[in-house]
Amino acid sequence: MYYIVETDKLFDLAVKDLESVVVSHGYGVLHIHDLGATLRSKGIEFAEECKIFEVCNPVQAAKVLAIDMCLNMALPCRISVFTEKNVTKIGMIKPEKMLAALSQNPALSAIAKEVEEMTIQIINAAQ
Repeated sequence: MYYIVETDKLFDLAVKDLESVVVSHGYGVLHIHDLGATLRSKGIEFAEECKIFEVCNPVQAAKVLAIDMCLNMALPCRISVFTEKNVTKIGMIKPEKMLAALSQNPALSAIAKEVEEMTIQIINAAQ
């Protein structure tokens, strides 16, 4: 269900590299949520770092929405850079499995597979 890789990069470098790799692969970065900072700003002790990238390929998103508008709630794709016990990781929930859980339409499966292959390439390139 997940695709997660470890990287030897420090957290901040992995974040910077992921952002540039996303763009170089034809996707856009819509927003980056700093989950760690948000939790700490609310007075919650949170020792790890976590930034969640909302990324989108508009052509693929439009195809998904043309088939099932309700899937807008599953978009955009998210790729996370996070630390876990001093190890930096980059990961995502696999789009093909996620969309299969939400819709049985075979056309969606093909689109999700394409998106998954590309986001795996993005994660591996940022690693």
